[in-house]
Amino acid sequence: MTSPATPATTSTTPSTGAELRAALAEPLPLDQVNLTDLDHFADGTTPWRMFHTLRHQDPVHWQPEEAPNSGFWAVTRHADIARVDRDAETFTSTRFVNLEEVDDDQIKKRASILELDGVRHRALRSVIQRQFGAAVINSYGDFLRGLTARTLDAALAKGSFDFVEEVSADFPINVLARLLDVPAEDNQQLIDWGNRIIGNTDPDYADVLLHSVESEKYRDLPFRSPASLEVFEYGRELARQRRGGDGNDLVSKLVNTTPRDGVPLSAQDFDNYFLLLVVAGNETTRHTITHSMLALLQHPEQLARLQEDPSLIPTAVEEFLRWASPVYHFRRTATRDVELGGKRVKEGDKVVMWFASGNRDEEVFGNPYDFDVARQHNDHVTFGKGGPHLCLGNLLARTEIRIMFEELIPRLAGIRLAGDVPRVRSNFVNGIKKLPVEVTLA
Repeated sequence: MTSPATPATTSTTPSTGAELRAALAEPLPLDQVNLTDLDHFADGTTPWRMFHTLRHQDPVHWQPEEAPNSGFWAVTRHADIARVDRDAETFTSTRFVNLEEVDDDQIKKRASILELDGVRHRALRSVIQRQFGAAVINSYGDFLRGLTARTLDAALAKGSFDFVEEVSADFPINVLARLLDVPAEDNQQLIDWGNRIIGNTDPDYADVLLHSVESEKYRDLPFRSPASLEVFEYGRELARQRRGGDGNDLVSKLVNTTPRDGVPLSAQDFDNYFLLLVVAGNETTRHTITHSMLALLQHPEQLARLQEDPSLIPTAVEEFLRWASPVYHFRRTATRDVELGGKRVKEGDKVVMWFASGNRDEEVFGNPYDFDVARQHNDHVTFGKGGPHLCLGNLLARTEIRIMFEELIPRLAGIRLAGDVPRVRSNFVNGIKKLPVEVTLA
């Protein structure tokens, strides 16, 4: 991996809920807010202080960027996020959903289902939509519970371990392997690819850092990551093996199903769709499980509530998702001049929905900095806000998280944090690299 000048950072994570609330008590002055400074996202508290300031002082905030980017509107209130997410005609995904500004040639080569709107987006979504529906996901119950038990048996027997490596990364990648119908021995490779692609701004993960000169060589690849080429090669071999078959795995569906609009997936469509499944099928669930465990460590009284009343766990899952906010933002682009939050947004401007900020909006969530496993009316925006791009895998993620904690919590007599909690150097993914814990079994 490239060794850049900017070092990886290790966070000093508050160990209790009181310490966390104290760290968040002082919003960052507006003139110190910079959502493009990745070092602001390394300590677990500064992002929330920035979002608090923006919601209260400048909820649709113009954030300058360094060239070649041109700046963006940061949308931080729940209501404004919902408005943008639901109006694909005014706020399009077709100019891409990350902060990187791409030209028409890059769009043609790199666009996935995330970067499509309208008829084609719905058609491609429909190819595998049934595989993520309630009937199919509910049929996975025994498999998920058995997999969870095996994961926890192996991890908890060690007494001291990295919760990320042994539990929250191991579990969802096994689920993804099942959905793709690939052997378990490929799991670590799938995890590695996800780290290298999504962690394209973190020197511990990236082959080539996103903003480096070297990344220009990979400008036509998703996330400008050379790891994308490896994922493409892997997916193409699976497609070759399954084309013309009758399998129900995701790869078979992609290569053997004609979308509703009658336009078959091109080879490039398949490449980008498959890569998205590899990345999205692991990263967000993994980080949600990790953040949830950290929150329970910081709030032992909430862990005790779940131990005393396991029926709260389905409700707690929604609080886990709100609290974790594993994806900080998604971007849209204005298709016309429009007023938003009292600001005049011009056609072509980038408009960035900061979902993490929406999940702490005081207008929607009472005491938003309290972690409350019994929270009611939890209208979080972790999966989006009901627009056409609502996360396709949201039911699977909810089910995985629920079963994980239903199986884990009864096994614990005690658990404590046993070291530093380094975070992914990114303003896109709210990720935790390591979560060292010591456990006592019930």
